[in-house]
Amino acid sequence: MVSRLPGCSSLARFCQKLNRVKTLEADMMETALNRCLSTLDLTLLGFGGMVGSGLYVLTGAVAKDVAGPAIILSYIFAGFASLLAALCYAEFGSRVPKTGSAYMFTYVSVGEIWAFLIGWNVILEYVIGGAAVARAWSGYLDSIFNHKIQNFTETHIGKWNVPLLAPNPDLLAAAILLVATAFITCGAKVASWMNHLFAVVSMGVILFILIFGFILADPRNFSAAEGGFSPFGFSGIMAGSATCFYAFVGFDVIAASSEEARNPQKAVPIATALSLGLATLAYTLVSAALTLMVPWHSLNPDSALSDAFYRRGYAWAGFIVAVGSICAMNTVLLCNLFSVPRIAYAMSEDGLLFKVFARVNPVTKVPVIGIVLFGILMAILAMVFDLESLVQFLSIGTLLAYTFVAASTIVLRYQTDKIKRSETPPPNPSPQTQDGSGLKEYESFSDKLQLVEKQKAAKERREPGQLKSSFEPYLHFLSDFVPGEIVTVAVTSMVLCSICLCCILVFGVSHLQLPQWAYILFIVFFAIGFLLSLFLIWIHEQHQKLNTFQVPLVPLIPGISILLNVYLMLKLSLLTWVRFSVWIVIGFLIYFGYGIWHSKENLKEPKPRNVVARYVVLPSGSLVETVQTVQPDTQHTTGMAEVTGEGASR
Repeated sequence: MVSRLPGCSSLARFCQKLNRVKTLEADMMETALNRCLSTLDLTLLGFGGMVGSGLYVLTGAVAKDVAGPAIILSYIFAGFASLLAALCYAEFGSRVPKTGSAYMFTYVSVGEIWAFLIGWNVILEYVIGGAAVARAWSGYLDSIFNHKIQNFTETHIGKWNVPLLAPNPDLLAAAILLVATAFITCGAKVASWMNHLFAVVSMGVILFILIFGFILADPRNFSAAEGGFSPFGFSGIMAGSATCFYAFVGFDVIAASSEEARNPQKAVPIATALSLGLATLAYTLVSAALTLMVPWHSLNPDSALSDAFYRRGYAWAGFIVAVGSICAMNTVLLCNLFSVPRIAYAMSEDGLLFKVFARVNPVTKVPVIGIVLFGILMAILAMVFDLESLVQFLSIGTLLAYTFVAASTIVLRYQTDKIKRSETPPPNPSPQTQDGSGLKEYESFSDKLQLVEKQKAAKERREPGQLKSSFEPYLHFLSDFVPGEIVTVAVTSMVLCSICLCCILVFGVSHLQLPQWAYILFIVFFAIGFLLSLFLIWIHEQHQKLNTFQVPLVPLIPGISILLNVYLMLKLSLLTWVRFSVWIVIGFLIYFGYGIWHSKENLKEPKPRNVVARYVVLPSGSLVETVQTVQPDTQHTTGMAEVTGEGASR
C-alpha cells in the first residue's frame, strides 16, 4: 500500500488560494446599496467619527499627565501622522468605490487571507469602540445627575463582583445603542441626517468653548512660574502624540461609505481632507483654550472643560459643555453602527463571512440583519463589561489596518489593473478618409511624423511595475522579473525592516538590554534596509496619472505611515497583544472552516480534472503508474486508454 502525501504542487495551490486577490467588476459604480451621500454628508460623518469623547476626556488627561500645554503640538503631530494614513484611504476610496474600507483595499492588492485578517479586526474595533463610547456616554450623563442613575441601578438591580466585568449592569448604555440601531436601520439618509443634527450641535458647542475660553484666557498659565509651555520636554510631546493619535481614529468611516456616495471619485478625498483638517483644528484650539483658562497642572482629567469653566466662576457653562459632549459621543456611536455592518456586508458578499450579513433590505437599501445583530452585540458588551476592559481592546486592529492600507497603496500603484472586462469586445470601426477609402489621407508630412512619434512613444511606454528605462543599463537583471514582483518583495522587506527597527527602538535598551554599539549598529542596519526597499520600489514604473485622487510622493508617504503605525503598535501593552491573538485565532477558524471554501474568487477558479492513478507491476518487476481520466456519468469508460497495458503487451 502506497501512502499518498500532499506534494509541493498541492501546497503551492493552497498558498495561491490564500493570496488570491479580488477581481473588480468593470462598472464599480453598480451596487445594491443606495448612492445618496454627498460630500457634506461624508465630511460630517468623518468629523463625527473623530471628534467624540476624546475632545472632552482625552484632552484634559494628556495635558495634565503627559504633555502640559504642549498638547497643542502633540495634536498637530498626531494629526500629521493620521494624515499620512488618511491620504492612502482617500486614494483607495476614490479609485475603488466599494464598501469595506481597509478590507476591500487589502483584498484587491495584497491577498485574501490578509484582507480577511484586516476586516475581522476592523469589525472588532468598531464593535468594541461603539460599546466603549456608549459606556462613556452613560457615565457622563450619570455624572450630570450626580450619579443618581448608578445608585438606582445598584439599589434595584444589584451588583456583581466578577473580574473584567462592570460592578453593575449599565442599562442606559445598552438602551442608547439599541435606539441608535433603530435609526441606522432606517437607511443611510436617515442616519446621515441624525449625524448632521448631532454634529452641528457639537460644532456649535466647540465654537462656544473656543470663543468663551479665549476670552477667559490668561497667558500667565504658559509662563515659567506655572511650569512653562513644555514642562515634560520633547519626550512628553511625542508621548502625548502617541496618545492623541487615537483621537483621530474614525476617518475611515468615509472610505467605508464610498459605495453609498454619489460621486466617490471626488467626494471621498475632499471629505477626508476637510474632516481631518476640521478635527485637527478643533483639537488644537480647544486644548489651547483649556490650558490658557486654568493652569495645566490643576486640570481635572475626567471633566477638564466643564471643571475649567466652573473654576472661573461660570458653572452654567458646564451644562453646555455636557450637552456638546453627549452630542459628540452620539456621532461616534452612529459612525460605529454605520460602518461595522457594511464591512461585514462586503466580506459576506465576497463569500468570506456568512451570507446572512449580505442581505439588503429592498426598501431601506441597507443590510438590516447585520445592523441589528451588531447593535445587539454592542449593547450586550456595553451593559456587561467595564469601560477600562473595553478600551484595552482598541487601537491595535486600527493600526494594523492603517499599515496594510499603506502597503496596499504601494502595491496597487505599481500593479496592473485587475478588472473584469466585458465579454463583448467594443466595436472597432475603421477610420474613413475624406474620399471614403479605408486609409487616412494626411494633410502634411508633419502629421505623418507626429503619428509615427506617438506610435513609437506608445511602444516605449512601460507597464506599471516594470523597471524604469533610465535604470535598465545599470540594473538590467531586474528586468527579467514579472512586472510588480520586485515591488511586492520590496514592500514585504520594508515592513519587516520597519518591525525590526521599531523593536530595537522600543525594546532595545529596556528589555533586550543591548550595549550601545549593538543598539546603534542594529538601528543603522535596519534603517538602511528600509531605505533600500524604498529605493527598489521607486525605480519601477507607476500607474500614469489617473482621473482619481492619488497619494503624492509614493512610496515615501506610505512608507513613513507604515513605520509610525508599527511603532505605535509596539507601544501597546502585552495584555492587548494576548487578547488580539485570541481574536485572530477565532477569525482564522472561521476563515479556514468557511471563508476559504465559499469565497467568490474560489468559485471562479477552474476545477481540476479528476484523475485516477493505478499502479501495475509488470513481469519484469518494475512499477508503472497508469493514469486514467474520469469521464462523466453519462459516458462509458470504454474509451479509456490503458497506456501501461499496451506497453506490457508490446
